[in-house]
Amino acid sequence: MSGTVFDAYGDVVSGAVVTLEGALPADHRQAVANDTGGFAFEGLRGNASYRITVSHEGFVTWTSAEIVLAPGQYLFLKGVELKIEGEQTSVTVYGSTDQIAVEQVHMEEQQRVFGFIPNFYVVYDSKNAVPLTTKLKFKLALRVSTDPVSMAGVLFMASVKQAANTPDYVQGAKGYGQRVGAISADSFSDILIGGAVLPSLLHQDPRYFYQGTGTTNSRLRHALSSPFICKGDNGRLQPNYSSMGGDLASSALSNTYYPQSNRGAGLVFDNFAIGTVERMVSDFTQEFIIRKFTPAAKGSDK
Repeated sequence: MSGTVFDAYGDVVSGAVVTLEGALPADHRQAVANDTGGFAFEGLRGNASYRITVSHEGFVTWTSAEIVLAPGQYLFLKGVELKIEGEQTSVTVYGSTDQIAVEQVHMEEQQRVFGFIPNFYVVYDSKNAVPLTTKLKFKLALRVSTDPVSMAGVLFMASVKQAANTPDYVQGAKGYGQRVGAISADSFSDILIGGAVLPSLLHQDPRYFYQGTGTTNSRLRHALSSPFICKGDNGRLQPNYSSMGGDLASSALSNTYYPQSNRGAGLVFDNFAIGTVERMVSDFTQEFIIRKFTPAAKGSDK
């Protein structure tokens, strides 16, 4: 069960104390709304009724209606609004898959390594994940592409390539600008095609689904196979045509703006191979390392 605390003006309220009450003493839990107003309670009993109260200094305590959880249900609360005067609100349960997907993407957009590096394309609560709509796939791709940290990464990589004098642009400010443009185009086309266009057309999920449990070997197989096997919107595993197709399409497009001396089939397949290896390394670090340094992900895979 999760939700976000707002005030009467629609602004998030951080630091609110969220109390969960149930029939058993063990059902009594408390959480503090994070910087984005979010809270979550994991591992609740199925076929059990609960009630939530939210309090914060200067606001009237908010109390939900009785909430009954079905086994395996992933429930989001809407309407958690703290009033300055004694107005009362009620809880609305998100029922549709599309509404749940919107809330899950909102939570994923809070995931940042060390608190600032985007880590939006990872699902830590895999067992409760729902498919993304086409709109959400494009939203997530654009969110990653336009994030200030992503853009800073483009500038850094352009500096590295400038120092290595690759690709064969001129040196100086003009060459640096060309390298910034090329890297931006590479990154944007790869994310847009592999993360939104093809996943929408082929009904595949572009995210990495964190396993987190099982033997080291099973987790390793899961991570290293992710560039080649993905989850379809129907919940079944299938060849990851979206990821591989996105890498190939992006590499092919680079032939239109790279210097003539760098163009050709070699550029396409070299970039495709590099992109695939980078994805395998990324998924390996996601499975075994990165979650520890992503504050918003802690406790989300229980």
